[in-house]
Amino acid sequence: MFSILLVLLIIVAVFMTGIILLQKSEGSGMSGSSAASMFGGALTGAAAGNFLTKLTTWLAIVFFVLCAALAIVSAKSGIGDAQSGLRQELAADELANESTPAPESAPATPVQSAPSEPAPATNK
Repeated sequence: MFSILLVLLIIVAVFMTGIILLQKSEGSGMSGSSAASMFGGALTGAAAGNFLTKLTTWLAIVFFVLCAALAIVSAKSGIGDAQSGLRQELAADELANESTPAPESAPATPVQSAPSEPAPATNK
């Protein structure tokens, strides 16, 4: 079920992207060049603008419904809870490091500071 919904979501997303690019924008977008040539002028004009706008609205609604359905299906099936092998290995290493104490380090040796008076300059 998850795979079917995911494939549908991808198809809707690609189709919605194409429809959005066909719409006429203030800068004329891609619709000025490609829509008229691809569809022979069938998608140009006011009626086409209304159709593309309504189609975009319905595709957006379907997109969000599919997103919600995917979230519900993944939560109920436990797909979101499955951890990768790498994540499990990192968690096991972290638990192992927490249970063993860190070795004590040797006390730090004091660092000698530079002399407070500058060395006398010599002229040669």
